[in-house]
Amino acid sequence: MTDTPGWASPGSAPSDGQETGASGPADAAGRPDAAPPADQSGEQPQGPGVKWSKEQPPPGQWSAPTGAAAPGQAPPPPAGPGWGGQPPAGYGPGGYGTPGYGGPAGYGAWGTGWGGPPPAAKPGVIPLRPLGVGEILDGTVSTMRAHWRTVLGITLVVAVFSQVIVILLQRLVLDSTSNQVLSDRNATPGEVGRAMRDAMLGSGAVLILSLVATVIATALLTTVTSRAVLGKPVTTAEAWRDARPQVLKLFGLVILLLLICLGVIVVGALPGILVATTTSPLGGIALAFLGVLVACVPALWLAVRFSLASPALMLEKQGIAKSMSRSAKLIRGSWWRVFGIQLLAGLIAGLVSAVIAIPFFALAMVFGAGGMSAFLSGTPNVGWAYLIITGIGAVLSSTITFPITAGVTVLLYIDQRIRREALDLDLARAAGVQGYGSDAPASGS
Repeated sequence: MTDTPGWASPGSAPSDGQETGASGPADAAGRPDAAPPADQSGEQPQGPGVKWSKEQPPPGQWSAPTGAAAPGQAPPPPAGPGWGGQPPAGYGPGGYGTPGYGGPAGYGAWGTGWGGPPPAAKPGVIPLRPLGVGEILDGTVSTMRAHWRTVLGITLVVAVFSQVIVILLQRLVLDSTSNQVLSDRNATPGEVGRAMRDAMLGSGAVLILSLVATVIATALLTTVTSRAVLGKPVTTAEAWRDARPQVLKLFGLVILLLLICLGVIVVGALPGILVATTTSPLGGIALAFLGVLVACVPALWLAVRFSLASPALMLEKQGIAKSMSRSAKLIRGSWWRVFGIQLLAGLIAGLVSAVIAIPFFALAMVFGAGGMSAFLSGTPNVGWAYLIITGIGAVLSSTITFPITAGVTVLLYIDQRIRREALDLDLARAAGVQGYGSDAPASGS
């Protein structure tokens, strides 16, 4: 029979007392005719022949014909979401499920249910798709584990080299004499001025040296992390060869960002400084403190806005201004997310650094600073033993924390580019993943 009018909508059921002896497609399938709803008038349809049931559901309850059922074969299931017709958007070749019941390739197989989305390609330490916070942190740790010789070798060499110079500066410039003068209430103004000058020079030199070490470590670790995403090995020599042309630009970028943030804070404190020097010192100090607090808000906003400029400069081989604009573009609309992830990474790095450094600091207080009593009295003996013990703790903490902060920043940059620019396609091709993304157009056909 080819005149089957189609399936009734889901929910209709045969009524009690329905006769089952009539012939027709339903009888051929071994099923009773559907009972008419109670509110039907019983009008005879204008159908083609006597094999139609005398009473039919109203037109609004009929579904579109899906084809006639062969004698002895059960008709197809009722139409519904995901059944019959065209698959929804995203289903099809390369989409969810596997070729199976009721349609072309891409439908869920009968008896197995709908499959989940296929896993993203993962040639390296992260899957090539938008990342969650846990995946960014896991990718950072996976990079340290997969390339531990290169990562720890870079950070250990940089930390040891910088810390040796810091110890020499602290011992020869910011020595115990300056500390004793600053803690002596009977010191003359001239002695206090010279001690403060030496302390500022020593602190500035230490800050610049630490900045240089951070820039070099960040440049090398950016290259290592980018190779780890592709699943490709990298040596320290290869990382240095790739990063060397951009190191000076990176140093200039870091200095510029520091000057911008410090400039905003100075502008906030400037009214208080003027008031303190002209009229009321106490009022000026209070106003300057309030201005600094207010200025920290735009300074923090700018710091996060340009936080991805470093990987943009290293990986895209951009200039300083272009890398800053790239960072601003990538973070637009995602400031809070980037800020939260960076804050979490900073807290983790700070906690790891404290866990490592505090025991060494306690040992230095006991064995190298004249005992805890001398430290509490404000006259510790900052000798070689103290500096060496605290220096060892600083080297170990820097060796662990440098890869955390640098790795999170690079993976955040990659994640933002995947979300906004489909960087995963380029990364898959660079990693040699076959056919990645080639089935995307087919899913909508």
